[in-house]
Amino acid sequence: QVQLVESGGGLVQAGGSLRLSCAASGRTFSSYAMGWFRQAPGKERAFVAAITWSGGSTSYADSVKGRFTISRDSAKNTVYLQMNSLKPEDTAVYYCAKGRDSSIRRMDYAYDYWGQGTQVTVSS
Repeated sequence: QVQLVESGGGLVQAGGSLRLSCAASGRTFSSYAMGWFRQAPGKERAFVAAITWSGGSTSYADSVKGRFTISRDSAKNTVYLQMNSLKPEDTAVYYCAKGRDSSIRRMDYAYDYWGQGTQVTVSS
């Protein structure tokens, strides 16, 4: 049974920073890409960032490029999302997801396991 558990969300002022963590368990993740998505109230879930588990290649949504950094610690089976220069429009529930294969993809149907989500609220 694959489990993904996010943590690190919270309330922060605009311009501040947060680091989200996603602890993965239940199988070997070395062959799979991992991604972060977010869903704001009244909006569809959207791609934020993704990383290959072993190769370290990354991809970002244009809206977060230059402000967010995705990384992983393979030894700890953990993926991180460092979020800097946060804006009120970054407010959303953030989800970690495991890819169906090793390729980085932006579509949510390319991911088969999801965490429960962590709330990020950015005040102006």
